[in-house]
Amino acid sequence: MTQAEFEAAVTSALKTIPKRFRDAMQNIAIVVEDEPDADLLEEMGAGPDDTLFGLYVGTPLTERQWDRGNNLPDRIILFQSSHELEAEDEDDLICSIGETLIHEIGHYFGMSEDEIERIEDEYWHRHGHGHSHED
Repeated sequence: MTQAEFEAAVTSALKTIPKRFRDAMQNIAIVVEDEPDADLLEEMGAGPDDTLFGLYVGTPLTERQWDRGNNLPDRIILFQSSHELEAEDEDDLICSIGETLIHEIGHYFGMSEDEIERIEDEYWHRHGHGHSHED
């Protein structure tokens, strides 16, 4: 799959996620990278068997100061190869990207892992095929 095809799947995935998440993403750059580098995995405390699907880079809303000024825009990085390896078909890929976007935007909102997980479960229930993968 080319990066352009993957980006088209990201666009489709964005349409499937809840509106408040989608609205928040207007201020966030979504960046596609092929795979996380070793330094990043180490920094995240990920083991060799862990798959990193995405990453939120920025300051959560809950930690922002009113005088934050013009910082760099927040970014969500999606790792294309991780999604491709896990997905069974294109629908599955779109759901997987959607779940990752929800997960990372959850960090932007300052949500706890439990809160994020509940929303992901609901998302899979609505759009997925009744399964979910751990991130």
